[in-house]
Amino acid sequence: MNFKLLRSLMMSLGILLAGQLNAQTNKGSIKGIVKDANNQTVPYAVVQLKGRSIGTTADGNGSFKFTGIPAGEQIVKASFVGYSFQEKTVIVRANETVTVDFILEESNSQLNEVIVSASRRTESLAETPSSVTVIGSKEIEAQSAISPNIANIIAYAVPGLGASTNQTGNFGQTLRGRNVLVLIDGIPQSTPLRAGSRDIRTIDPTVIERVEVIKGATAIYGNGADGGLINYITKTPKPGATFGGYTQAGLTGNFKGDSTIGYRFSQQVFGRSGKLDYVVSGMYEKTGVYRDSEGQVISPDYGLGETKTYNGFAKLGYNLSEKQRLELMYNYFSSNQHSAFVLKNGIWGKQAAIGILGERKGVDEGNRYNHNAYLQYSNKGIIGNTSLTASVYLQDFWTTYSNSLSFYESGQSEIVSTKKGLRANLNSPFVVNNNFTGDVTYGFDLLNDVTAQNLVDGRVWVPKIDMRNLAPYFQLSTNLYKHLTVKAGMRLENININIKDYNTLATGPNNAGSIAVKGGDLNYNALVFNAGVRYSKHRFFNPFISYSQSFSVFDLGRVLRAAKENTISKLETEPIIVNNYEGGFSSELGKFTLSAAYYLSTSKLGSNLLEVNGTYVPQRLPERVWGYEIQLDYQPIKHLIIGGNYAFVEGKGDADNDGNFDGSADVYLNSTRITPPKATAYLRYFGIKNLSVDLNWMYVGDRDRFKPRANGTYAIGEAPIRSYNLWNLAAGYKINSQLKLNLGIENLLNTEYYPTIAQFYGTNENYTRGNGRRFNLTLGYAF
Repeated sequence: MNFKLLRSLMMSLGILLAGQLNAQTNKGSIKGIVKDANNQTVPYAVVQLKGRSIGTTADGNGSFKFTGIPAGEQIVKASFVGYSFQEKTVIVRANETVTVDFILEESNSQLNEVIVSASRRTESLAETPSSVTVIGSKEIEAQSAISPNIANIIAYAVPGLGASTNQTGNFGQTLRGRNVLVLIDGIPQSTPLRAGSRDIRTIDPTVIERVEVIKGATAIYGNGADGGLINYITKTPKPGATFGGYTQAGLTGNFKGDSTIGYRFSQQVFGRSGKLDYVVSGMYEKTGVYRDSEGQVISPDYGLGETKTYNGFAKLGYNLSEKQRLELMYNYFSSNQHSAFVLKNGIWGKQAAIGILGERKGVDEGNRYNHNAYLQYSNKGIIGNTSLTASVYLQDFWTTYSNSLSFYESGQSEIVSTKKGLRANLNSPFVVNNNFTGDVTYGFDLLNDVTAQNLVDGRVWVPKIDMRNLAPYFQLSTNLYKHLTVKAGMRLENININIKDYNTLATGPNNAGSIAVKGGDLNYNALVFNAGVRYSKHRFFNPFISYSQSFSVFDLGRVLRAAKENTISKLETEPIIVNNYEGGFSSELGKFTLSAAYYLSTSKLGSNLLEVNGTYVPQRLPERVWGYEIQLDYQPIKHLIIGGNYAFVEGKGDADNDGNFDGSADVYLNSTRITPPKATAYLRYFGIKNLSVDLNWMYVGDRDRFKPRANGTYAIGEAPIRSYNLWNLAAGYKINSQLKLNLGIENLLNTEYYPTIAQFYGTNENYTRGNGRRFNLTLGYAF
């Protein structure tokens, strides 16, 4: 570990804090409350002193207070997800407290959003020098009416994220052509040590308040965020409710074919009592048989049909004082399939693989369980205006895959991963003068990740990988002349991985083909950086440029299980460091909002998946990935909003390692990584009393970069992808103030299509159609 650097960093922070303590005289205070247009308080609204990088979060009753504020004129800004921000000018006098209250109006503008995931502090999206998509509660609710699968919801909303696979997993659903790190309230869900691609669908949307997607390489949360991160932010109590709740029951199914009917039930209660607030939720869903546009049973392998899903959630908060809060969260998710069907192979490019009645081998597949919990303490003023958030967390995950004939005597594999972590995050604002203010965010992450992949019968496929990581970090954010935000930061990764001796899987009787591999320790140390600039004076043109790095030890398990050497020291275990360069802008022009970004990411080593003699191994080449994204929204009249986005990504590997990616030996990255172009559009109308209608369209384009092998078949990820279009519809009718009826129709036109994963695999067993026309009818009751 680089202790000299860490010691220098801590000394600098100590000097900064000491300076704060000496600057608290002749100051005043600001307090107030934040409400919405219905005169209900807005808990946890973000309140900032504009141009001074001093901010706080309102408490559960919408109240806030600043202390130690310099005397003179100050601009106070209040904002919250789904509302327009509001600014007020106040005069602060020494040793006095001034009161300022806010009333926020609802808004659909992304620039009004506030986020926490980009730099581990609350900040306005308009001041963040990076590319971010926020999916708010209204959009989650509208998309959930069509399909409660969170992988579908974010695929429609996030430019640069691949289309949903229509399966349990998200293999091939990359972000900007690279792997994405998924989190729940900052707790890692991904298993980068043995990438199982079952991290996106690990929580039910009924308990998600919003989703924050940070695009481009980032190291802010550690291992695995080469393409960015997806952070599911769970629900908090609704404003002003002493006790309330929401009950929802529904039916799902296909329009064509029998045995497709399923049902879903959820119950949520929330409230506040004195200093205590809570949200408690439970959900159960049982799906029927999933059928394609022809009424054929969709292959049950890795499927979502005939599945029982459970989600239990609780969040308890206690305000110890005006500045201190204690919060406990727990979420349980489980989704297991018990199917009466078995796979009947198709013919790739000609005939779909389907499910036929039969007895499935092995145990039920799916995510057996996913436990998440944290205990968090926050203090808005431990020293002066320095705030502290400290938390301990746990994630325990177990997933089971379909039976495969690729193993000797066949078998099912399982990934088991347990993460335990401790985080300490501090933020200290500072003022140099009226034109130069800022804040420093700093702290450390301590993580222990233990991951293994065995077969159900006990055979070891990937030995236990025990990773420990201590990572201090430092992020400086400055505001120059109130409108120019400049950020720079670093994170020091100190990773130790221990692997015991193990044997690779036998490929024949009497342990034939098995290799005894001597274990040992792997150590990684790296300092990664980020920097960015955003100019936010004009809402009609809000540009940014950024540079960011990520560090990951990605899919080490795939290397271990395919070992041909007798010791891990001889295996290719070098980490991946990605450099992401990006420029873009956001713009509001009357009723139009527009955002666009272009990016280029490079890495000296990548992890492109190849099939070699029937075994999947990572291809370690220098990589270059590039692309662009555009989002446009327009509100022509009060009750109508239309919009959409388009994303393009491409990537190549430098096979001859000459620094040039356009040589005859250089290769395109395959479609397990690079997704085809994707466009989405939506129309949302709510001009008829008590009725709202959402119409959604998705276009997935072509990608054809590879030639077939000599035998006419394609390697994994290299088969051509042909375009398809999908239309979805959701309608909601509010029967009265408490009762609401929703109807969602997925694949409205009953289009015959093959998801990208079914096409790029190039195999008969994976050539499976997507869902035919499906309905989701729900009745909800609020109290």
